[in-house]
Amino acid sequence: MSAESDRNTIRDLAKEYRDICDNPVQEERRALWRRHNSLKLTRPLIYIRAFAWHEMPQSACTCRDPLLRHYEDFFRKNIFWNSLNDDSIFEPWITIQAVTTCRGWGVDVPRTFSDEPGGSFKVDYPLKTLSNIGKLRMPRHEIDEKSTSEAVERLHETVGDIITINLDRGPAYRMWTGDIATDLGYLRGIENFMIDMIDDPERLHRLLAFLRDGILRTHDEAEACGDWGLSAHQNQAMPYAEELQDPAPNVNGIKRKEIWGYMAAQELTAVSPQMHDEFMLQYQLPILKHFGLVAYGCCEDLSQKIDILRQIPNLRRIAVAPFASVPKCAEQIGRDYVISYRPSPTDMVGYGFNPDRIRKILRRDLHACRDLHVDITLKDVETVQSDPERVKKWLAIAREVVNEIF
Repeated sequence: MSAESDRNTIRDLAKEYRDICDNPVQEERRALWRRHNSLKLTRPLIYIRAFAWHEMPQSACTCRDPLLRHYEDFFRKNIFWNSLNDDSIFEPWITIQAVTTCRGWGVDVPRTFSDEPGGSFKVDYPLKTLSNIGKLRMPRHEIDEKSTSEAVERLHETVGDIITINLDRGPAYRMWTGDIATDLGYLRGIENFMIDMIDDPERLHRLLAFLRDGILRTHDEAEACGDWGLSAHQNQAMPYAEELQDPAPNVNGIKRKEIWGYMAAQELTAVSPQMHDEFMLQYQLPILKHFGLVAYGCCEDLSQKIDILRQIPNLRRIAVAPFASVPKCAEQIGRDYVISYRPSPTDMVGYGFNPDRIRKILRRDLHACRDLHVDITLKDVETVQSDPERVKKWLAIAREVVNEIF
């Protein structure tokens, strides 16, 4: 395709996406999520976070320009997502991430990939022993202004008259680079740091403190520079709450206390609550305390760890993963927090599609959450066996079960 053809493609998709954003249903959904995340009873909201996009015919992109192709994929994905009609909110802007110049911890993390498409990889952990901590570099918040402004200007020239271009200037160390656990796994290796907890706890504590301080430094520097913005909310759901400002584009200079923060500790799912607390949560708390509200957890089983999470003073959402005991989590969480219920994508839509099995699982788990603050997240969907209708069918069943129980 020519440059002009790329431009026309993006502009047509941007117009279609903007029409979706302007639909009044978005404001209805915002109101529901505000109430729900503020612990006011609503019907269970359904958030379809993944749907095997790469298997959908609509995912085929035509733009040759890498930057425009990225946003072509964004528009196509969200237009398809909207067709599912879950409770997701589609915002009237597109976000470009500022180019940061200080990423990583100063060491290479080599990966060896399998030959199978979409397969696994093995990390060559750079910290062979904890005596190698001295190899690490303390990160800082630093933006390549020239590269960032060039990319923003290109987007403005292409679609800026159709949709708002939001520049996220926030620090690089957020989400998976900011929860400590993920980078601990990449740097030291899960099997190694679990042994370190017993054999070398003092030096493991030194490593954790270094990672904590590095993340905090980038967060503090970004706040001092006025680079945190209202588009930086993170909670693995829709980030609306009555206690916080709504997400908005290009509103910078805010404090972390005005937005959601998010962390997980998937790498410690097999660790006891006591060790999770000592070797992870105590290092996450100094980072999390700066945020207005906090969501915690992803795919790890937190069934035995709800009590230690209560140390997070601004905790609002807790993930209940496919491996967790939903009744046990629901009993412990009660109405104190939002339950982010995440049924197994394999059982729901992954391999085969069995409506009776889906109903049985959802009824069992949601019955344990009745009268509580619960939403449903479908995530980590690696395959729907190339069935474009499967997720939509699942949503219909989920709504049916919700209507039965709530």
